[in-house]
Amino acid sequence: MNRADFVHLVRLSEHASADDSTGYRRGVAAFAALGYLWVVACLALAIGIIAWVVISLGQGTRFSVARGWLLLFALGLLWATLRALWVRFDEPEGVPLEREDAPALFEALDRIRAKIDGPPVHRVYLDSDFNASIRQLPRFGLFGGAVNYLSVGLPLLMALDRRRLLSVLAHEYGHLRGNHGKLSAWIYRTRLSWLQLDASFQRDDGVMAFASQAFFRWYFPRFAAKTFALARQDEYEADRVAARLLGTRVVAGALTEIAVKGSWYAEEFWPSHWSRAVDDPLPAGPFSAMAQKLSAPVDVDFARTALRGALRSVSDVDDTHPVLRDRLEALDEKAGLPSWSEKPALALLGDAPKWTAHFDAEWCRAHANDWKQHHAYLVRVRERVAALAASAGRNNADEMVEWADCARRVNAAADVRGIYERALQMTANHPGALRGLAQMLPANNRPARLAVLEKLHESSTASRWWAAKTAVSLLEDPDTGAHDERALKLWRERAKTAEEAEQRAWEEITATPFFSQIARHDLSEFELGELRADLVRCSAISRAWVVRKNLREFPWRRAYVVFLELPMLADEERWNLCRQLEDTLSLPGAGLVLWAGHSPTLAEVERQAFGPVWTRTTV
Repeated sequence: MNRADFVHLVRLSEHASADDSTGYRRGVAAFAALGYLWVVACLALAIGIIAWVVISLGQGTRFSVARGWLLLFALGLLWATLRALWVRFDEPEGVPLEREDAPALFEALDRIRAKIDGPPVHRVYLDSDFNASIRQLPRFGLFGGAVNYLSVGLPLLMALDRRRLLSVLAHEYGHLRGNHGKLSAWIYRTRLSWLQLDASFQRDDGVMAFASQAFFRWYFPRFAAKTFALARQDEYEADRVAARLLGTRVVAGALTEIAVKGSWYAEEFWPSHWSRAVDDPLPAGPFSAMAQKLSAPVDVDFARTALRGALRSVSDVDDTHPVLRDRLEALDEKAGLPSWSEKPALALLGDAPKWTAHFDAEWCRAHANDWKQHHAYLVRVRERVAALAASAGRNNADEMVEWADCARRVNAAADVRGIYERALQMTANHPGALRGLAQMLPANNRPARLAVLEKLHESSTASRWWAAKTAVSLLEDPDTGAHDERALKLWRERAKTAEEAEQRAWEEITATPFFSQIARHDLSEFELGELRADLVRCSAISRAWVVRKNLREFPWRRAYVVFLELPMLADEERWNLCRQLEDTLSLPGAGLVLWAGHSPTLAEVERQAFGPVWTRTTV
């Protein structure tokens, strides 16, 4: 099923839900039951064939080759079906908490459960994510009961005060409440079961695996589309549950604070933490520093930019979670920067310093070799900065830009504006220098930044999309100056034209076979170092390959395909991670990110992708 068909089915499910919610839910339950019916029918067929063969032999019928093959088929079908009925799931990652570890947290969960009149949370885990989640996993396979797992991230406890943290937990608990919650949880467990079973069949090559794969290829996309509206409704209902317990203002404040601090956590804290490797050859635990920084107010300029970015997001079919704007509107709350949490919810843990030290030590063990690699890379970059600074009088424009870029890699706050300006004196309209200068000019100096972006847009075809996107963002920001409708209209038109060209280039990247029109990557040492720095911070990646994609329509356009080895993730997790990395990897052009799995296979990548550009070392 292609994306257009999937989107169409999602829209149909949304309309059906809006027109007749009860009927829609009955239809979802019936379609979910179809998967179970398939398993039961396979089981009945297998038992029937085996019984027929055994009975016929018992009545004196001579055993034949045909009966032998039929018996083998039935036994294979029976084995595959029994395996489907006994799907096993891994428990969440993290440290299991007992009541004595966090008495205040468990007391709060007890109160939430009593008010909601919901099922118990059987196990609570503390992990290192900036998140909280609740999962229902089957206890005994497809037809067994469920175990409720709650995971709470230590960074979230550091970022939110007690009431806002409790509103998050109430939201998660809200997914389990009442009859609607039971249906949603059952659908969620069913989806997990089918995904796990499909992954198991993907590793088999037999007739049954082929038949199962054909069924799942037809069933999964339709199941996901048909249940999409239910999953999104469930998010809104969970917000309403939290609002009834703690108030809409508390829930809205938590949602907004998470959105802003989540952006700061990803964009500011982790890059800053990894930059410490330039001076420290041994890894430093991040959580001790994180505790103080996450509980502090976010810089106003960053907070406003992050909130505007979150509010510009539009809900789509890639995620069942509604975007921030839609969730606030559903709560009838206005969007705006919240008052920041004054006292973190760490008191919910019995001994917060112990857990901070635990996760610090665990993080240092897990990233010891990655940190050493990053330290060695930053030392080389610092040495290159020193060499380029020593030869400043002889440098050409390219070398001046490299000097400035490398200095910013070592220290993101380095003042290298003058170096970019000297590069432009040597080579007018140098794209790298213009791009660097546009980033170095103060945000409130809108005329100067727009003038630089205008030059970049006119002089570099390859940079038009970036220049237009940056200019539109600048003009839409009310903090950088008065509204300029004429300039905004011009840059929006340019951005639309550039976006259309980008889309055509992207279609060529994705529509052509993975290994056609490729060559070895052309990344400079600095660009390759930037990419490796991103890969180091993503612990799921064990190896990475990068190839240059030569586009026929846009031969000047730098475009890449990145192949990743992700051995510890399920296919759905791999797909989500690859889509995320397409937006965040530091590449000087469009990048399609794929994992080495079924298509392409790991063997194909190793044979045709010119060798890995990065490999994670083990302790």
